[in-house]
Amino acid sequence: MSTNPREEIQRKIEEGDLRWLLLKTGELHGHFCPFVALGVKASVIAIRRLKAFTEGIDEDILAIVETNNCFADGVQMTTGCTFGNNALIFRDVGKTAMTLALRGGKGIRVSLRPGYPEAMTADNPEARELFERFILRREKGTPEEMQRLKDVWEALSFAQLEIPDEEQFAVSEVTVSLPDRAPIHPSLVCAECGEAFMETRGRIRDGKFLCLPCSGDAYFVLEGGGIRAVS
Repeated sequence: MSTNPREEIQRKIEEGDLRWLLLKTGELHGHFCPFVALGVKASVIAIRRLKAFTEGIDEDILAIVETNNCFADGVQMTTGCTFGNNALIFRDVGKTAMTLALRGGKGIRVSLRPGYPEAMTADNPEARELFERFILRREKGTPEEMQRLKDVWEALSFAQLEIPDEEQFAVSEVTVSLPDRAPIHPSLVCAECGEAFMETRGRIRDGKFLCLPCSGDAYFVLEGGGIRAVS
């Protein structure tokens, strides 16, 4: 068994096999769309410029994403920096951009050029029409219409791989301030619901340890619209 589960992904990045990487990302994302492809391409640019790979163990390399749309899945799969291995940072500023950074702060930022999304569909009015109907306006389409959306959007997705990087992205070297490595906290058991929770995510009420939902205090959730506090 390989000691590096990402060995093949790293090899494909080195070979510049964007098609393979996009197909692999589809396993995570569930479908193919242009912004997934752009996330893959942006990540490959950053990895090659930074000359760094991660195995997701000690947070030596971190990725910063500035949007929670499809682009972010391309970044997670390609860089190997994910929420689960604490190597992905989410900045909720709504920009189609990512930064790959070494622990010392040296990084490469790749951002989508203004106007590119409109240019992307300028020669494909059907793709824009289907997107506006079934994604933006949430209209209910027939099975045939929804399949057509998938087919057109998939073709547009793979077409992104053939477009010169400089037409799509602005790339810059940056220095970023990174958080310390993620601490490991002990778990406690909530006196109300009986479930275990991270010690730092609890409250004491009447001498009892409670998880945040049971305590009634606010906590944060990441939803389609971004980060918000709930209680």
